[in-house]
Order: sequence, then structure tokens, then C-alpha cells
Amino acid sequence: MPSGNPPAKTGSIAATPPSTMPSTTPSATPVMPAKAAALLVRPPARRDMRRGPTAADAIHRDLRAEIVSLKRKPGEPIAEKQIAEAYGVSRTPVREAVLRLADEGLIEIFPQSGTFVARIPLGALPEAGVIRKVLERATVRFAAERASRSQIAALRACLEHQREVDAVGDADGFHQADEAFHAQITEMAGYPGFWGIIQQAKVQLDRCRRLTLPVPGRMRTVIAEHEAIVEAIAGHDPDRAEQSLMRHLDNLQITVDDVRNAAPLYFSGSLTEELTALDGAIR
Repeated sequence: MPSGNPPAKTGSIAATPPSTMPSTTPSATPVMPAKAAALLVRPPARRDMRRGPTAADAIHRDLRAEIVSLKRKPGEPIAEKQIAEAYGVSRTPVREAVLRLADEGLIEIFPQSGTFVARIPLGALPEAGVIRKVLERATVRFAAERASRSQIAALRACLEHQREVDAVGDADGFHQADEAFHAQITEMAGYPGFWGIIQQAKVQLDRCRRLTLPVPGRMRTVIAEHEAIVEAIAGHDPDRAEQSLMRHLDNLQITVDDVRNAAPLYFSGSLTEELTALDGAIR
């Protein structure tokens, strides 16, 4: 895995990242040899798919999931040709999916150097956390006011599923169950469209959170926080529901040492300047 971004070529601006890329991206990643890059690419199993938007949507969905889950690590090269072969399509839908991911800040494209999984921009995390908090505070209050008995039962069932995946140590399954829990709350609130906005805002936060889920006891802590939220909603107490949610979102404290010890090369930007603003930003 390269340790940073591909080096800019002398006398040329070809290696300058597009304007959409985070301004904190460092500028010194060695370009990996083609053979080594190929070994790092893990495309999904080959499948027959229709060409056009359907293929591009599926490729975008799968690549996005692999990047957010850290199956594709920050800094890894993206081999469009191999992905196209794996899906049985031309490179056109692959390129379309890659460009969409670049717009989301998940892929970096460097002309004449290569295409790479973007590192996590520390400078973007505080704002993303604020957006999430503002929207989820509103939805959890509405949910507490409006929740029906069947909706509360469904939320409790989601909690039970979280306990099951925690029992077997399934971090990926827990992440999906966690997402479903918060999505259900927006449904109960009557504003399901909020969840799509929240997901877009917190995509970089999710990549950070994936680093914390394997920590012993972390999933049990999250479940306990979720239980407090459910009990407040079941009691139709908007104030308590909001307070429980805020404690939940404020729980994860990330320090400079935590990030450096976990995976320092996964991040871009100034650790010392940005991490002090992260308290409460990442769940």
C-alpha cells in the first residue's frame, strides 16, 4: 500500500489532484509497480451484467461498500481494467462509477499517475459530525413523539440482531445492523429522506468508525447506548431520547495517539490540529 499520494512530476501539473479533492491531501505517495498494484486489487467475483447505468450503479455500490468497510484500504490503487473484466463490462461504466466516488471524496484520480482509494481527510470530519448530530437530534425527537407499538417492537428486534452479531464478533454485520437501527429511527420520525443525507455526510466518519469496532467491548458499549435510546423512544420522551442520542454520538473520543497507532497512513491532513475538534463527531 502506498504511504501517501503519488508524487507530482517535475515541470508538469498533471499530477495535481482535481479541485474536488480534499485540500489536506499530502503530496508524496510513490506509484506502485503495475504487478504489485494488481495484487492489491480485490474485485468481486465475475458476473454477467447489463451495460449502461445499471452496471455503473452496481459497480459504484460495491466499490463504495468496499472502501467504507476498509476492504479496500486508503492508498490502494484502483485498477479499472480488472474491475471491468470482473463485472464483464466495458471500462465505461467502471469509469462512471469511479468518477462518482471521486466526487464523494472516496477515490483520488491523478492523471499520468493512477487512481487510488482516498485517504480519510481529517479536516472534513468535524463538519460531518455536526451535520449528523443536527439531523439525528431532530429525527429522534420526532420518533419519540410518533412511534407506534409495532415500530418500537421492530427497533427492539434490531437491537437483538446487534447482540447476535456481537456474540459472534461480526464487525461487518454489526455495522450493517447499526446502520439499520438509525435508519429505522428516521422512518419512525416520518422523515426517511434524512437518512440518505446523513449517510452522505458521514461517509468519512464511517471509515474511521470501522477502525474502532474490533476494539474489545466496543460493540457492547454501542448496544447499551442504543438500548437507552430505544427506552426513551418507547417512553415517548423526546428530551430523554435526544439526551441519549447525544451521549451516544459523543461517546467515541479519538486522540492523536489512537489514530497514529491504529493506522497513521490511512489519514490525510494535520492530525495535531484537527483531532482536537473530533470529540463527539464520531460515534
